[in-house]
Amino acid sequence: MSSSPVLSVVVPVYNEEECLPAFHRELSAILRSQVEPYEIVYVDDGSQDRSLELVESLRLSDPNVRAVVLTRNFGHQLALTAGLEFSRGEAVVTMDADLQHPPSLIPRMLAEWRKGARVVSTVRTDTEDIGACKRLTSRLFYGLINALSRTPVQPDAADFRLLDRGAVETLRSMKERHRFLRGMIGWLGLPEAVIEFSAGRRAAGASKYTWARMFSFAADGIVSFSTLPLKAALILGSLALGLCGLYAGYVVYMFAFHGVLLIKGWASTVLLTMFLGGCQLILLGVTGEYIGRIYEEIKARPLFLVRELRGFAGRAPEPGR
Repeated sequence: MSSSPVLSVVVPVYNEEECLPAFHRELSAILRSQVEPYEIVYVDDGSQDRSLELVESLRLSDPNVRAVVLTRNFGHQLALTAGLEFSRGEAVVTMDADLQHPPSLIPRMLAEWRKGARVVSTVRTDTEDIGACKRLTSRLFYGLINALSRTPVQPDAADFRLLDRGAVETLRSMKERHRFLRGMIGWLGLPEAVIEFSAGRRAAGASKYTWARMFSFAADGIVSFSTLPLKAALILGSLALGLCGLYAGYVVYMFAFHGVLLIKGWASTVLLTMFLGGCQLILLGVTGEYIGRIYEEIKARPLFLVRELRGFAGRAPEPGR
């Protein structure tokens, strides 16, 4: 195999033993018929099942397979980052191993790349096993982040995309720990093509993206690409001060011109106090989120740690960027 593959396919793996064999068969069949040379870079993100064992078996039987083994679970976005770090292709495709990202789209992605697109994104038009609640929260998230951020994020975009080598090298130079790759790639502003697809059901097993992980992912996207939540404190404080001034003027007017002293019951006072106290706690939490991320960044720890590299001739594990 050539030392400089045309295409690298980066696949993060976290407890995907049920999907890996079928996924690799389908992916390899597509790649063998479409492009040479190529490599498949599996990134084991601290799997606790037999995923790493299966990846090693695939590597021993397929000379195009490489494996990056992380020391623990660092999360989907950092596993993708690790794969990009060690990929060598002129073009790099990132995709999941559950077959919801169809390998059959890769030839179309390569065709768009050869036409001049430096980023080829995919957008889900439908996903068979996503319920109404998840669809609604997804729409709300993309609406919110596009309203708050100056960096456009394609609604319903997937982490199934093609990047040319220049885009990969630029992403490698971006050091932030809390990585929202969909936003980071949009921030690059490179020529982009978009391909729509319908995501089927998982080949097997259940999604590893829990509600807690999805909430953290959404927070990373919003906080990483907008400071408007911080400005909300100024807006809310100004609004509260203005309303307070209007009400104070009304009280003075009623007493001075009508002799009415407006002394209401405790209910309104308690409700107003609770409302302002709740707003203060929310804004304190938002501010703390930004400060916490600053703290994480200035520690400058590696993004990920590599336990071992398999199939990379002459390369030793690196701590990550």
